[in-house]
Formats: sequence, structure tokens, C-alpha cells
Amino acid sequence: MRAVVVEAVRGRAEVREVPDPTAPSGGVVVRVMATGVCRSDWHAWAGHDEITFPHVPGHELAGVVVEAGDGVGRWTVGDRVTVPFVCGCGRCEWCQAGNAQVCPDQQQPGFTHWGSFAEYVALHAADTNLVAIPESVDFATAASLGCRFATAYRALVGRARLLQGEWVIVVGAGGVGLSTVMIARALGGRVVAVDRNPEALAVAADLGAEHLLLADGSDIPARVAGLTGGGSHVAVDAVGSEETCADAIRSLRRRGRHVQVGLLPAIAGHPRVPMERVIGWELDVLGSHGMAAADYPDMLALIEQGLLQPQRLVERTIGLQEAAALLPGFDRATPAGMTMVDPAR
Repeated sequence: MRAVVVEAVRGRAEVREVPDPTAPSGGVVVRVMATGVCRSDWHAWAGHDEITFPHVPGHELAGVVVEAGDGVGRWTVGDRVTVPFVCGCGRCEWCQAGNAQVCPDQQQPGFTHWGSFAEYVALHAADTNLVAIPESVDFATAASLGCRFATAYRALVGRARLLQGEWVIVVGAGGVGLSTVMIARALGGRVVAVDRNPEALAVAADLGAEHLLLADGSDIPARVAGLTGGGSHVAVDAVGSEETCADAIRSLRRRGRHVQVGLLPAIAGHPRVPMERVIGWELDVLGSHGMAAADYPDMLALIEQGLLQPQRLVERTIGLQEAAALLPGFDRATPAGMTMVDPAR
């Protein structure tokens, strides 16, 4: 098969012919019909995750089952499926409780094993992790759910427990940030969107953000406090930097809830977080690490009803060659939506 291969940390990404995968016990092989390019893929390329090289990135995907391994009971060849980027083992107490996203023995395509920047990908514990794609949902839309959209959904619904009428500040209007804007509005939240890219802010406005703040070095928390009457109830850092995390936390009102979605690479050991504000104002600081397959039905129901429209977030579709060229600079990219890859191109 054709796949994007990286030989070493920050090495050149290039499209090569590599052996087809085989289905692991309890797992499947999926023909990749669509896969997303995400900032998390860049983090892996940059060495912020423990990756074995040579490596094939890619963790947001949708496709068709072409092979099922021993012990797979729920899936057969021809099934249209997607999968969360965190695949649980299916055996531990967290998986049994429906929280596979924190499984201690988890697998992640594009991180713990070769991923979906390829024509085929192997997936583990299929009966626990695969999600059927409704006929009304196309492959690109389904692939967009696997990391950014599902993470945003769980961040607001499962972690922050957003209530109707509450203010939400979303720092970063890339794929996960725009997903957060859309979902927050569908839940009745009022949104302030922050980004350095005016085009991304324009998309956020189209998705329902009431206020747009350009990240231009000004005092974002003070501006948010003025717009919201004292600060936001919920803050989401959808970027993952020391500055964006601090801005999000300092934009909260007292007893607000912060959800950290963007990955925070270590800076001199650990990123600095304004814990004095967290303690003094009794803020909740929550992590959100994807969403288990068990939680997909409620989200998919809203998509089928048209209340959520993730297809609006897909900005463009490219081929494997373009994905290989895009990956090393993705931390500096300013997309106004999601970039999807069609491996057949």
C-alpha cells in the first residue's frame, strides 16, 4: 500500500510503498476512505510523543472493513466504520465502564502503531472501539469526528457540563476550536472565540460565536471579562501553549471550569499554569482526552438530526503527497477548518 512514512523525529515525510497491514487478534483492517490532518500529528512528528520509527502518522479516520481478525464478533467485511483516536483494550475496568479514552493499555493509530495516512490501517479491539457510520454521513465527515470534534463534544458535555446560557471562551479556532464553537451553540452556550487568524475568526462567527477577539498581544482576559460581565463560565484551550492555557484560565469568572484540550509540550520541565488563580477563585481544571466509542451514539444522533453539522468544518481535501508536505509545518498553519486526506488521490 501507499503510505506517508517518517523515518525519525522531525524527519522528512514521504509517500512510499509499504507492506499491507494484517488484522490483529480481535481487530480489523480498514481501507481508509478519509483521514484528517491534526495538530496532534505534528506533535508526534516533532517528538513530543513516544513514537517508534519508521512511522506512519494519522489518527482521525473513516473507511470500510476489509479484514476481520479472530475473535471479532460485531463487525464484518464491508462495514462502514470510524473509530476514536484512543482505542481501549476492552478488558480493563475503565473500558468496562465505558471510559476507554483513559484505558491504561490503550492503542492509538498514528502513535502507538502505524496510522491512517495510508491506504489501509489496522485497528485493535474492534468490538470495543469501532463505530458504525450512518448511511447519511459521508466518510470525510465521519473521519472528522475521531479526534477534534469528539474531543470538543466530550469537553463540553462530559467534562465542563455546559449549561444553556453560559459563556464559553474558545481559545484557538482551528479544527477542535471551531468544533467547540459549533457544539457550544447547539447546547445553548454563548461563545467568545479567540484566534490569531482573522479568516478562522470569520468561520467562528458563521458558526455562531457572538464575539471575536484577535490574538494580537492585547489583554485577552480583560477583554473577555468586559464582554461577559465578569468572565466566562467555561474556557477551552484548543491550542495547547503556555500562553493560550493561561489566557483561557484567566478569562474565567470565579468558580469557572477550564478544559484543556490542546496538548501542552513541556517547557523547561512543565508548562507554567496560573495556579494562584485556580486556587483563589476555586476554578476547576479539567482534561479531555478524546471520547470513547460508547459515547458516540448521542453525538451521532444530533448529527443525523442536523443540530450538529461537522461537515461544515471540512475546509479542503488533499492527497497523501500533499499531506506529507504539510505535516512538518502544521504548527504554523492557519487553517480556517479541517484538512482531510483522501489516500486514493
